[in-house]
Amino acid sequence: MSTLVLFHAHPDDESISTGGVAARAVAEGHRVVLVVATGGEHGESPDDLAPGETLADRRRIETERSVDALGIHRLVWLGYRDSGMTGWEQNGQDGAFMAADIDEAAERLATVLRDERADVVTVYDWHGNYGHPDHVQVHRVGSRAAELAGTARVYEATMNRDAIVRFMAIARESGAMPEEDAFDPNGPADDGNPFGMSEAELTTAVDVSAYVGVKRASMAAHASQITDTSFFLQMPEEAFATAFGTEWFIRKGAPAGIHETWLLD
Repeated sequence: MSTLVLFHAHPDDESISTGGVAARAVAEGHRVVLVVATGGEHGESPDDLAPGETLADRRRIETERSVDALGIHRLVWLGYRDSGMTGWEQNGQDGAFMAADIDEAAERLATVLRDERADVVTVYDWHGNYGHPDHVQVHRVGSRAAELAGTARVYEATMNRDAIVRFMAIARESGAMPEEDAFDPNGPADDGNPFGMSEAELTTAVDVSAYVGVKRASMAAHASQITDTSFFLQMPEEAFATAFGTEWFIRKGAPAGIHETWLLD
């Protein structure tokens, strides 16, 4: 059996892009470790925070619930602060992940990779799916950590832009997605680049359709960010399975073109 380390920027990121892979790996007897770079301090703040409770406190609890839902064996917090979106004043705060020294941050992650004797680590694509500074930093730090630890198999979690376009067209035609909720995946995201990656650039399509219920429960655990009235959780089961039943990756160093269906031996 293998050990899979999932490296993510914020609480709830693990649910959306790799929740199915995590649940499937656990079900198949592999060890799964989640490493979260930041506390998600600049997410949506709910109205029901208790006196003295911070958003980061709430999001830690939610992440623990997500981990329980997915069956993940170990949760590690890397200890950095959420940097906010591009151009926010929070980008320059002390401890912001986007400003961290690459080698210093990579060594923190490499320590986990060595301790776990990780076979595979996931990061994000080169522009962090949509340009979020912390997601871009996950790509940089995670790639460097794999080099330091000697973890040979690195997969970049991403979104299949062409599949999103197809799904949105169907959703709009059926009336399931109001026009005002739509966005253009081919338009500029936070960094000016289109959302995710084109299908031709991907290498790996993982069927997680048997685990979409678990993935949905993991997403629901992050109630401060993904509320029960959100588009994601309001989707009918069949539509949710269509949208989230496949998770997409680029295997670092592999030729482009989808030719793999799983991350682990």
